[in-house]
Amino acid sequence: MQLITSKVLFQTQLATNIFHLIVAKNEEQILPGQFYMLKAWEDDLPLMRPISVYNVDNDKLHFLYKVVGKGTDKLSKLEPKADIELLGPLGNGFPCHEFSGNIALVGGGIGIPPLFETAKQLKKNGCKVDIYLGYKDELFAIEAFAEVCEKMFIATENGKEGYKGFVTNIFNPQNYNAIFTCGPELMMMKVKEFCDSQQVPVWLSMESRMACGIGACLVCACKTKEGMKRCCKDGPVFSGAIL
Repeated sequence: MQLITSKVLFQTQLATNIFHLIVAKNEEQILPGQFYMLKAWEDDLPLMRPISVYNVDNDKLHFLYKVVGKGTDKLSKLEPKADIELLGPLGNGFPCHEFSGNIALVGGGIGIPPLFETAKQLKKNGCKVDIYLGYKDELFAIEAFAEVCEKMFIATENGKEGYKGFVTNIFNPQNYNAIFTCGPELMMMKVKEFCDSQQVPVWLSMESRMACGIGACLVCACKTKEGMKRCCKDGPVFSGAIL
């Protein structure tokens, strides 16, 4: 983990309130599912914002995020050559190295981005990866996932693209060696329920409000079978066995 000042290389809007930010990368080793705390303003408020790593590309670090408040709104206005502070990489990632064979990734909404670097790493390890993506309406990152995944299944709540309804309605863990999921908690708990019923290992990236990102403030504590855990320090990725 390092606190560095980087440079914005590129930024574009992919959908309503969805932005793709590219910054210069340092030499830190990054695991799929990890995140950074980002800040590009001098004031103490808003605090640094936690953003998951979307893609690692040689000397470039990609983030795909949604504007939901003052911090992310400020990030969305950054232009090339602007300075940006990065603290990370933080947390643990998906255990890509522990599994082989057929892996399914299930993502919903802004929980979709960290699954791209995860899919890349799994494919590099020789796994066959299927992706299940759930959107409210507008799609994003479809082309990127199509390049690294064997099969893609899409669900939209309004039925504009793919299956009309929730992505959990078209997901079945049967024939997969492991499942990795990130998105709304209700979606992930449903995925976990399916996996538990068929005894398929599942790993969940728990999203939570964070303040410090390093486990000091306890704002992001979540309840597990092993007691309270910090999403930023003990997670964000947890085995379904302890949730």
